[in-house]
Amino acid sequence: MVLDIDVQGAAQLKSKLPEAVTIFVLAPSRQILEQRLRARSEDADVVIKRRLDEAAQEIRNYCAYDYVVINNDLNESAETLAAIVRAERVRRSRIEDRIRPILATFQNNS
Repeated sequence: MVLDIDVQGAAQLKSKLPEAVTIFVLAPSRQILEQRLRARSEDADVVIKRRLDEAAQEIRNYCAYDYVVINNDLNESAETLAAIVRAERVRRSRIEDRIRPILATFQNNS
């Protein structure tokens, strides 16, 4: 399951579900984030300023996340996110119940 949540939501999720994997997606710079927001042509200047101010506050919490993806290129960032998901799916602690039966097959053949 993938959730798109803010810093507060991620902190709440992590406190209730410590094994959750958190990924902070970071714009390459404030200027690029502003360009991207303006290019959408969806928000008024006051809304863009508020969103940039909120981003500046949220970025301070990046170290609370398990991973940080710097979103220079959308395709590359999507590939990185997919790689994180694939890696986390095979983390030893997540597949221990699948590993044990395999190990047992090696112990029975002495």
